[in-house]
Amino acid sequence: MSKTSSGTEADTVSIAEVGRGCFALVRPGRPTLGVIRTDDCLVLVDAPANKEDAAPVLEALDKLSDKPVKHVILSHYHARRRLGASAFVPGDIISSDLTRRMIEERGRQDLECEQAARLRAPQGPLRASFASGLPVEPTLTFASSLSLRLSGREIRVMHLGRGHTMGDVVVYVPDSGVMFAGDLLEPGGCPDARDGHLADWLRTLERMRAFRANALIAGGAPAVAGPTQVGEALNRTRDYLDTLLGTAKACSGERLPLREAYAAIRDAMDPRFAKLAHYGARMPFNVVRALEETGGQDLPQVWTAEHDRQILGMLGGQDRAEDQSAASNAA
Repeated sequence: MSKTSSGTEADTVSIAEVGRGCFALVRPGRPTLGVIRTDDCLVLVDAPANKEDAAPVLEALDKLSDKPVKHVILSHYHARRRLGASAFVPGDIISSDLTRRMIEERGRQDLECEQAARLRAPQGPLRASFASGLPVEPTLTFASSLSLRLSGREIRVMHLGRGHTMGDVVVYVPDSGVMFAGDLLEPGGCPDARDGHLADWLRTLERMRAFRANALIAGGAPAVAGPTQVGEALNRTRDYLDTLLGTAKACSGERLPLREAYAAIRDAMDPRFAKLAHYGARMPFNVVRALEETGGQDLPQVWTAEHDRQILGMLGGQDRAEDQSAASNAA
């Protein structure tokens, strides 16, 4: 593992090779990015928050290769995973067709939610990390799968089903057995389910498991190395989602008011999951989405900054504003 830095702790990028030519770029408080190196180019899986936030990443990439970034693959539509992609053009920006649709339909609102969360945060380097976020449109999209062959190396980009969002993709490199999963998994932390499809997400996790990956790069954590550890990461996310879905279904069946349903779900889940990173910050939104789905609403609502404030106030989450901002940064 090596590190590169542009001055502050938040700018420090840790580089870990988890399989031949497959790297995790980890930064404090930021989503983990993936890199695939071939003889002729680099492929970046997800992007920094904006072009300014991309500078330490570009410095890290220079340490890995003198070749250009040919492709940036977006795992899903969230602003924190895509707005810095413009720093790497003229390379292609690749996503699923559904992710392009969600950028068009929800991208502006998602960016506004991220900006509002940071304004609630204490002063610090992460507070303004979306201040210069710009719209980013994919230049190449696909319906279900896309195979890239670069310098004789195969890179599979696949939409295995709905999960964290409608349009999530995973990236799999067969010759190294490394899977890049965006925010379908949050190793060591609480999943972000506000835009999720929980029942489908559970099925998507099992399709991911079938690859028997040797290593996994996902969420805002260091890479997970070893088949046993990968399986455990899948199990933790499965158990959280399955419990959330089951408890929400019981509350929907009883037609409990939102505040009462939230309290009942927290009572059931806190003993097992409260120690997960970002748990308290994400639970208000995860519970609302789980109740929507179990109540028959297939598509998540379009979240807005104002609705975020209403939910936090209604469910007693205003005292978790700092945690909510940290959760957004790390997701």
